[in-house]
Amino acid sequence: MSDPIDWVALSGRRAKGKRPEYFEDPALDRLYSTVFALAAEVSALRERQDTVERLLDENGTISRGDIETYQPDRAAGEERGLATRAYVSRIMRGFQQHVEAMEADDPPIMDIVEKLARD
Repeated sequence: MSDPIDWVALSGRRAKGKRPEYFEDPALDRLYSTVFALAAEVSALRERQDTVERLLDENGTISRGDIETYQPDRAAGEERGLATRAYVSRIMRGFQQHVEAMEADDPPIMDIVEKLARD
């Protein structure tokens, strides 16, 4: 089977403009970019696995064509949506907790320790 698309070349294409920088160390930006690209790949694999499982439950056997042409019904789509939201929430948990800590009115623990040490 001949694939007319050069996936390696496409994956190496660069977007126009300067890459956004979020951290002082550019290595952190690259690391996060890689982690989130891997997370997206895992998410796609999870959906494909769900397709395989649903087709096996329904038909007892599957072909690659069955997988490629599968269209989830409304219930399956909603289940996948919930599973994806839960997956993303787990990945982003550390970031979310950090944001919540910054928004909290509670002073940092070291401020409390220093205050107690003075009293």
